[in-house]
Amino acid sequence: MSLNSHLAALREKHAHLSEKVDMIQRSPGSSDLEIASLKKQKLRLKEEIERLSHA
Repeated sequence: MSLNSHLAALREKHAHLSEKVDMIQRSPGSSDLEIASLKKQKLRLKEEIERLSHA
């Protein structure tokens, strides 16, 4: 897998997590722990994207 395709896949996962967080936050009775976990995953992906983009 090339670097560009790997970055594209990471960006796609990040966008999917963003949508999921938004959806969960809008639903009543959403779990703060689940939201926090998803946001941590998003942050890890963002950091990985940044690291690979500047490599």
